[in-house]
Amino acid sequence: MELLLPLNLPPYPFKINDHNGQLTLFDVIRKREIIITPEEWVRQHFVQYLINQKKYPKTLIKLEGGHKLHGMAKRTDIVVYNPAGEKILLVECKAPSVPIDQKTFDQIARYNMVHKVKLLAVTNGLQHYFCLIDFDKKDYKFIEELPAYDTR
Repeated sequence: MELLLPLNLPPYPFKINDHNGQLTLFDVIRKREIIITPEEWVRQHFVQYLINQKKYPKTLIKLEGGHKLHGMAKRTDIVVYNPAGEKILLVECKAPSVPIDQKTFDQIARYNMVHKVKLLAVTNGLQHYFCLIDFDKKDYKFIEELPAYDTR
């Protein structure tokens, strides 16, 4: 069962509850119990990675924010803001069984047409890719590691 598989992210001691076979955990961002799916398992670990390892303030993280793209409702997995309310990081999470491929990058690129964020991350919990977008030059470059939160 891929539901609670170890990921290539620091482990986090989630308090997992079993409601008649339906596993849930407390989401510190949405402040409520949520059902654990393989993708949610990745999202929750990545959020903890952002907060604990990269020092992104949890008050500036939004999960599953809605937006419209070509008139269709879409949901962004993780968006991080700076204190001025500007989006600084967009994260697309996939289940561990979903390979990170061109289709995944196309999806986050489409979402970023709406968000216009300079830092993108794509993860399935096992592989992570980080990309800096230069809108002026209409260019991008992959980076090895996600930058820590910049308090400036």
